[in-house]
Amino acid sequence: MKTSLLILIPLLVLFLIAQEYVSITTNDTETHKYSILKEYSIFQVRKYEAAIFSSVSLGKKDYKQTSSEGFSILAGYIFGDNESNKKIAMTSPVVMEIGDTSKMMFMVPKEYSSKELPNPNNNKIFFEKQEEKIVAAIRFDGWANDTKIEKYKEILKNELEKEKLQHTNKFSYLGYNPPYELFNRRNEVVVELINYK
Repeated sequence: MKTSLLILIPLLVLFLIAQEYVSITTNDTETHKYSILKEYSIFQVRKYEAAIFSSVSLGKKDYKQTSSEGFSILAGYIFGDNESNKKIAMTSPVVMEIGDTSKMMFMVPKEYSSKELPNPNNNKIFFEKQEEKIVAAIRFDGWANDTKIEKYKEILKNELEKEKLQHTNKFSYLGYNPPYELFNRRNEVVVELINYK
């Protein structure tokens, strides 16, 4: 019993140190900048800055398929699978459009203009600029899946209806943490608002 404890305690300490390091790394990652315009009881209205995204469309797929396939393609690009073999920093959050089709997007670090980005070797990847926009966002913890995303999408839709806030009905999921980060996980469902004042 004592031997087991002597092994388990150092392993637990190492695990907690590793999780703390991952959490610090996540907090240091460049994020899509926004300002909070209004706090409601369970959601926020935010104004996001314009940004460029590397994107891949994947057809109708569930969360697990989209997150796995989409991440693999886009991560390949930023880890050097491009014409310049150039590594590009990871940003946060990872964006997944949810609806009749699925799409995954990584924000391009602010230091790059569209002209400075190396061309991807994978022809499924394309770049798009999103202008400044106002969105409603609702947050949930833990690990995401289709059921949770749909649940919070419906909660957000109902809240927007109560507040008489018009929206595009095109929802996206935002994931902020790598899969090996176990604590303080942050997930959001967002939708762009129409004529918000």
